[in-house]
Amino acid sequence: MYGKVTLVGAGPGDPGLLTVKGREALLAAQVVVYDRLVSPAILALMPEEAEQINVGKEASRHPVPQDQINRILLEKALEGKNVVRLKGGDPFLFGRGGEELELLLEHGVPFEEVPGITSAIAVPAYGGIPVTHRDFTSSLHIVTGHARAGKALDIDFEALVRTKGTLVFLMGVSSLPDICEGLLKAGMDPDTPAAIVERGTTPAQRRLDATVSTLAQTAAEGKVESPAISIVGQVCSLAKDFDWFDALPLKGKRVVVTRPKERVGTLAGRLRKLGADVFEYPCIRTEPITPCPAMEQAVEHLADYEWLAFTSPAGVEAFWAMAQAKGWDARVLAGVKLAAIGTGTDKALLGHGLRADYIPEVYDAAHLGTGLAALAKGKVLLLRAEWGSPALTEALEGSNISYDDIHCYTTSYESEHAAALRDLVAAGQVDLVTFTSASTVKGFVSSVGELDFSGLTGACIGAQTAAEAAKHGIPTIVAERATMDALVNIIIKEGQTNGTH
Repeated sequence: MYGKVTLVGAGPGDPGLLTVKGREALLAAQVVVYDRLVSPAILALMPEEAEQINVGKEASRHPVPQDQINRILLEKALEGKNVVRLKGGDPFLFGRGGEELELLLEHGVPFEEVPGITSAIAVPAYGGIPVTHRDFTSSLHIVTGHARAGKALDIDFEALVRTKGTLVFLMGVSSLPDICEGLLKAGMDPDTPAAIVERGTTPAQRRLDATVSTLAQTAAEGKVESPAISIVGQVCSLAKDFDWFDALPLKGKRVVVTRPKERVGTLAGRLRKLGADVFEYPCIRTEPITPCPAMEQAVEHLADYEWLAFTSPAGVEAFWAMAQAKGWDARVLAGVKLAAIGTGTDKALLGHGLRADYIPEVYDAAHLGTGLAALAKGKVLLLRAEWGSPALTEALEGSNISYDDIHCYTTSYESEHAAALRDLVAAGQVDLVTFTSASTVKGFVSSVGELDFSGLTGACIGAQTAAEAAKHGIPTIVAERATMDALVNIIIKEGQTNGTH
């Protein structure tokens, strides 16, 4: 039984430009064969259990030759695997997607192509350049600026100049002098506006404005490197007025997001929309303690408790996994009041049809303990991490509230991206690190190792988290409230105060 190959266009770089259909295909893949220019945030969507094959294509250097890539796709499909070929931009626009399908066709292997948002349109748009505008042009022409090794460019420059349309040149950094010379010799006005956009749609995007007569020199002086796209035409004169991307408040800031993997996406996505270069660094892994006789026994005697308190979504999920294994449902909680340390934990409860009866105004262990001490008349059951904050139990003890503190999940500190992040921190190329709990601070420091953290800033959700960061020499800013909105606001304020990286 043959598998299937799906060519998926990953878009030009911004992970938000991956199509819904492309994401669905990627999430269902058993094998993913991907290129260099695919965004790390998109690569992070690859299923952990999928075989991941990096074929690393880039200009003038193919570590894995094209015929071998074609063979890999065929072999994996013949194994009966669901294969995704993940390519930057659109697979059928100078992406050699058609070549990759030919061998599959010869062997009767099913295939599909999921178009991607092409860089030819998206990159100029992110640079403030609309590729068409009724006041300037009625046509768009997309041209590859890449020539085969040892051969001259095969471009009809005179035909392009006659169109008076917008010209977009892909893969043409090294051949830019020849492109501009060809346009000028074909009669193009030397003062025609032009621009080159490097690393378009990513936080590292840079646009250089020029004219067709000065573009090559401008790019050389600016040391522009691939990937970059050149645009020639009157529409380039609109770039300064229409440049919305560079105006984003966190453009140029590299922000490390340390939340656990299952919860990293929301904060990372919000920061990316603000222009940040987000390095997703989930360095905390939570695992339910299974079996957990102490939790089972406590839940079997819930009538002995007035309150059940959760200090994280992980605690909620550990409880729920145990309840399902025992054949219980929400009715087991009848008669007991629920407390949650914050809105994230309350949201986890809501996912199972429950709501917290109490959430402290400040989302930390100390305030949860103080609040429960004021409310509780009977016994309290705490379901939390193996190394929970003592501030919670100290508050209960201070008010003579009886409690059982049961550890229902463990926390480990690790990350497969530790080496890469260590290099960035050591090189001073990290501006901000987000910390949403003391555990994320511990996970960050433990996995990265002992370094000089004085050159970065820890954006902390609360005072206890900031105190933990200070122990490790990390300068901090603290959100006014322990919410994601407040954390994002303080990051924006910091970014605007200190400029770009």
